[in-house]
Amino acid sequence: MATNSESPDMAATFAGPKMVAIQIMQELLLFVYHLVAGILTSLARLCCPTAFFKDITGDIVLVTGGGSGLGRLLCQKLSQRGATIVTWDINAAGNKETVELIKEAGGKAFGYIVDISDRHAVYKVADRVRADVGDVTILVNNAGIVTGHGILDSKDTDNIKTFQVNVFAHFWTIKAFLPAMISGRRGHIVSVASLAGYSGSPRLIDYSASKFAAVGLDESLRVEMFMQGHSDYIKTSSVCPYFIDTGMFAGVQSRLIAILQPEHVAETAVQGILHNKEVILIPGWVWILMVLKSVMSSTATIHLGQAFGLNCSMDQFRGREKKC
Repeated sequence: MATNSESPDMAATFAGPKMVAIQIMQELLLFVYHLVAGILTSLARLCCPTAFFKDITGDIVLVTGGGSGLGRLLCQKLSQRGATIVTWDINAAGNKETVELIKEAGGKAFGYIVDISDRHAVYKVADRVRADVGDVTILVNNAGIVTGHGILDSKDTDNIKTFQVNVFAHFWTIKAFLPAMISGRRGHIVSVASLAGYSGSPRLIDYSASKFAAVGLDESLRVEMFMQGHSDYIKTSSVCPYFIDTGMFAGVQSRLIAILQPEHVAETAVQGILHNKEVILIPGWVWILMVLKSVMSSTATIHLGQAFGLNCSMDQFRGREKKC
């Protein structure tokens, strides 16, 4: 006998797509909610920035490459906010000086000599840090190197070293310290990348590729923390500055965008960390160029780079002078 009622199999067939549609609608509503909330929060931060600072008093902050330049400034500024500093550097003298400067200013600091391109060394010294100081709650992957050669002039060993220091070391340190952050339900992982992680330049191919990777690592880690349910207490940030006047890019010429001063970059980065800001572009207005790049042809992008002098900025590059 005929019936108008659907069979169980047919009902299940229609229930599947219906549930998917409902889930998509829920996610889109959440997207709109967080989009509006993010805009309102940004406006509130502009009006009263200090009200949104997180307190890092007593946090244990580990900074790679803390023995000089931007790394040292980050150590000092985070110490001034009440954090205990752990600085890692392959430069023993510079690392010691950073520790002494922080202690002279009344802060707490510990220095360790580490070749972060060696994963075994990273894991070994990480164990020492946990035993000597405690669990790291803020990790700043700052150390980086640049060779400044065109792709056909670059050595394979230099390419490998660039990725070991600028990218792979981030994996080793994150694997070493993230588990304790998750267990303690408190953590922040900061990747000091570069605007070269968004736009490539001649004589920066291996460097730029490594910074693209660092930006991708940061974004993927942030999504992974969300999917695993840790995003409320595990934060990530990528710091992406233009060329900085630290000696690392000595000789670099800039036509329209001013070479950045280390003090300004360090302060902007720390402000971003204290606000749990996810992407810290320095200078901030360069997001306009990134939007343009996303809608322009590659040829137009190259000519824009010509206009800004970006394509020839490395022509006079000398790099940091090696001390005997």
